Amino acid sequence: MLTLSPVARYLSLAPSVLIFAALAVLPVANLVFTSFFEVSWLEGRKQMAFVGLENYARIPGDPLFRAGIVNTTILVIVATTAQVVLGLVLALACARIGYKSRFYRALLILPILIPGIVIGAIWRLMYNAEFGIINLLLQAVGFPGHDWLGSTSTALAAVIVVDIWHWTPFSFLLLLAAVESLPRDVTEAAKVDGATEWQRFRYVTFPLLIPALMMTFLFRAVIAFKVFDEVFLLTSGGPGTATEVVSFTIYQRFFLQDQTGYGSALSVTVIAVVSLIIVIAMTAGSGKVKEQ
Repeated sequence: MLTLSPVARYLSLAPSVLIFAALAVLPVANLVFTSFFEVSWLEGRKQMAFVGLENYARIPGDPLFRAGIVNTTILVIVATTAQVVLGLVLALACARIGYKSRFYRALLILPILIPGIVIGAIWRLMYNAEFGIINLLLQAVGFPGHDWLGSTSTALAAVIVVDIWHWTPFSFLLLLAAVESLPRDVTEAAKVDGATEWQRFRYVTFPLLIPALMMTFLFRAVIAFKVFDEVFLLTSGGPGTATEVVSFTIYQRFFLQDQTGYGSALSVTVIAVVSLIIVIAMTAGSGKVKEQ
């Protein structure tokens, strides 16, 4: 059997690593480069005028970006927390049922398999103010209907509900794997010692699941921060700026308004902020795991 030396192993991986690095780094480098220019088009040719940090200086005064930051933060905190909690409850329930839960597991992951365009169509019909199933059910029990997507007071909440429905299966799958990998001898020992079911969860199961819960929350928070399709398909950022999110702001500035340089600056800023949050969260998370 041929055994490769450590140097040969690294060299064999080098082409794949270089290709991956090029695909990951070059687009970001081009984005950073473009963010220092004002880009315009003349007779089909790109014209670039160097403006330095002017594009970045515009960001704090951008009302759409400010609204997007607020709405995105609300969506990330509320939706991600709900998804992790629901995912944990469903994972514990399926793990308790055992092999008989295969049908429920398949049913629970269906939302994450549905294409975004189909999700938008489904929920727009359900939220419809005139014939949507939600209003029909409310009217059947004596409550008035409501324009869920057209009201500034409920539009963001309606988008958050869709995001929770769509992405809870992701949290469920991660936490189900974590729950099923827990050592059973510890739980059985606590049961033999007379611990109640709640005590076993509170003092045994939950502490063991904290690393998985933190990583699930971090993964989902990063994905939720990039939310675009639900907003684009359901509300297009409206009414007003009620559902404006960061990704949709970049889309508008970059593509609809043809502000390529400024859109690049927004993108670079978002990448930097998200990267910083991930580093801080992972550092804090690893510290807490070591403490345990």
